[in-house]
Amino acid sequence: MISRRKFLKGLLGTILAGLFAATYGFFIEPALRLRVKRWRIARKDWTAPPLKIAMISDIHLGEPLVTLRRLRKVVARTNAIGADIILLGGDFAAGHRFVSAPVPFDQAAQELANLKAPLGVFSVLGNHDWWDDVAAQARGGYPNIYADALKAVGIPVLSNEARLFEGAGFWLAGLEDQWAMLRGQQGLVGLDDLPGTLAQVTSDAPVVLLAHEPDILPKVPDRVSLVLSGHTHGGQVRLFGYSPVVPSRFGNRFAYGHVNEGGPDLVVSGGIGCSVLPVRFGVVPEITVIEIQGTA
Repeated sequence: MISRRKFLKGLLGTILAGLFAATYGFFIEPALRLRVKRWRIARKDWTAPPLKIAMISDIHLGEPLVTLRRLRKVVARTNAIGADIILLGGDFAAGHRFVSAPVPFDQAAQELANLKAPLGVFSVLGNHDWWDDVAAQARGGYPNIYADALKAVGIPVLSNEARLFEGAGFWLAGLEDQWAMLRGQQGLVGLDDLPGTLAQVTSDAPVVLLAHEPDILPKVPDRVSLVLSGHTHGGQVRLFGYSPVVPSRFGNRFAYGHVNEGGPDLVVSGGIGCSVLPVRFGVVPEITVIEIQGTA
C-alpha cells in the first residue's frame, strides 16, 4: 500500500509537471522560441538551377505572442538565411480571441518590407485574412485590407496568378484561399482557381505552387513540382509525429512537414503564430527553408 508521503510527493510532481507543461505550451514555445527548419528535395523534373526558398507562414499578429518586436526578429533571421526568394504563406490576421492588444497591419507590413531576396518577396492570403475583413466578406472578394497593405510596401500578392522567373528557370504560382468566404449554411467557399492559375504557365519550366491550405494537393497535377503550404501549424500540439487536432479534412496526412505521395512534393510549414487557442507544444514556431534541385 502506498504511503501518504509517497502519494503527496507523486501528486506534487504531477501538479508541477502540469504547471511546467502549461507554462511551456502557452508562453515559452509560442512566444519565445523560433527555429529554422530545412527541407532538401531532389526531383527529376526540376530542370532549373538549384533554388533556396525561405517561407514565413501563419504569423497571426497580436500581442502578447506575436508583437512587432518578434516580427522584426523573424525578418532579421529570415534575411540571414540568404534565400533566393522569400514567400509569405498567408494568415497575417490574429486567429484567436486571446489578443491583449492588436498589432496594426500597416506597421507589420512595413516590417515585412525589410525582407530581402534576389528574386523578391511574394505572398498569398490565408483564410483569416479574408475572415477578418468584414467588407471583403460582404462583397465576396477583393479589395482586401491585408493585400492592400502588402502591395503598398511593394510585396506582390498572388491571387490565382503565375509568374515566370525566366533567369531562374521556374514559375511561381500563387493560389487564392480555399476557405476564404464564410457563407452560413453553404459553409466555407473558396476563391481558388487552380486550373485558371496553371493555365497561365506557358513553358516547360518547373512550377512552384504557393497555396495557404495543403488540402489542394490531391488536385494538383504532376506538372507542378513543389507545393508550399501553411495553415495547419502542425496541429499546434504535436507529439511523436501525431497531431490530435488538424484543421484539414485529411487530418494528419498533410499536418506538417515534407509529404511525397508520388506527384508534386508538398512542404507544410509549422508557421509562426497560433489560431483558435494561443498554445504550441511540440511545434516550435519556424521559418521554413526549402532547397530544391534536379537529380543527377
